[in-house]
Amino acid sequence: MGRRENRIREFDEEPIEELDERVVDIARTAKVIKGGRRFAFRVLVVVGDKKGSVGIGVGKARQVPDAIRKGVERAKRNMKPIALAGTTIPHEVTVRYSAAKVMLKPASPGTGVIAGGGVRAVVEAAGIKDILTKSQGSSNILNVVKATMMALEQLKDPEEEAKRRGLPPERVLPFWMRRQAHD
Repeated sequence: MGRRENRIREFDEEPIEELDERVVDIARTAKVIKGGRRFAFRVLVVVGDKKGSVGIGVGKARQVPDAIRKGVERAKRNMKPIALAGTTIPHEVTVRYSAAKVMLKPASPGTGVIAGGGVRAVVEAAGIKDILTKSQGSSNILNVVKATMMALEQLKDPEEEAKRRGLPPERVLPFWMRRQAHD
């Protein structure tokens, strides 16, 4: 009896990872067969820990709940760390994925998330609180989300970049963080 209690206690102490799961898009697709149309669903899911890690996943199934489950599993597998500078990103970045072009720009504290649809979902799931964004070109939500993800992956950590360039870290920080470093 004592061993069993220990096992249960160990399971309870295991940290439960709290992830932000967002269904960004649900698309119904049709396959024409002999008897008519067969419908399926494609779901785009964004999963993040709000601490600098985010992933996207696409799930396809005949029922929506199955597609969401598959999308969440894929998103958790594809989670990648993002370089953050406080509550924003360290530098501006523009990425083109297919015909979708996404620009992410750091913002000073208190600005909030200025973003639309797919970009907002990815950025908030990553834990970015202050950012300016612009989505141009294609409004295809799948391509916009993938472009946003690529942009976040391209961000460089200010400390590592300063070391690579042989500069003091204060020189590569965003201007509002430089002021805080001097105080």
